[in-house]
Amino acid sequence: MTSVLIVDDQELVRTGFRVVLESESDLEVVGEAGDGAEAVEIARTLRPDVVLMDVRMPVLDGIEATRRIRDGLDANSAPRVLVLTTFDLDEHVYAALRAGASGFLLKDVKAAQLVEAVRTVAAGDALIAPAVTKRLMVEFAARPAEPEPPPELAELTPRELEVLELVARGLSNGEIAKRLVVGEATVKTHVTRILTKLGLRDRVQAVVLAYESGIVRPGTVGR
Repeated sequence: MTSVLIVDDQELVRTGFRVVLESESDLEVVGEAGDGAEAVEIARTLRPDVVLMDVRMPVLDGIEATRRIRDGLDANSAPRVLVLTTFDLDEHVYAALRAGASGFLLKDVKAAQLVEAVRTVAAGDALIAPAVTKRLMVEFAARPAEPEPPPELAELTPRELEVLELVARGLSNGEIAKRLVVGEATVKTHVTRILTKLGLRDRVQAVVLAYESGIVRPGTVGR
């Protein structure tokens, strides 16, 4: 059973999310919060598996709430945060990822997509809506490249670099496996080795590093 905390300043939105999630036998809504500060307190007490987090809220916004929930906790025990918002602006996407969010979806997703997103981040994968991924990649493609890439990247094999680029483009392990014509377990092994070699906490940090390092460049943003 995957436990979920719903955070949004609109009661109607929280109710809608609850109805969708509780219709699934493997998902359980364990709490709700109407602002970021309340979300941090409840998350630290209940330790849900996944937090559905709005961005713009009173008292404390969703970005800072995400950071406080994730900071100071082991990556394996801290709740994973799935950010949902009506805004797809680059600064929100990047700020959410930097704060430790595991996923970023727009609120207009269909019910089935929301359910699958919760399951995806609960399983340890990153998830970013395709439209948001494209905006994010365009943003980083337009930035000046760093003078030198992080030295840790030199430790990656050519195949691991390839996997990192595909992860940065938003492909799931299953999609990467099909692209490279390998088993999904092999992809998971590559991702684990990438995280270890780069000293990263999770897949989302790998995505951010790939963008900042220029691994995703103009002309490579398409699938």
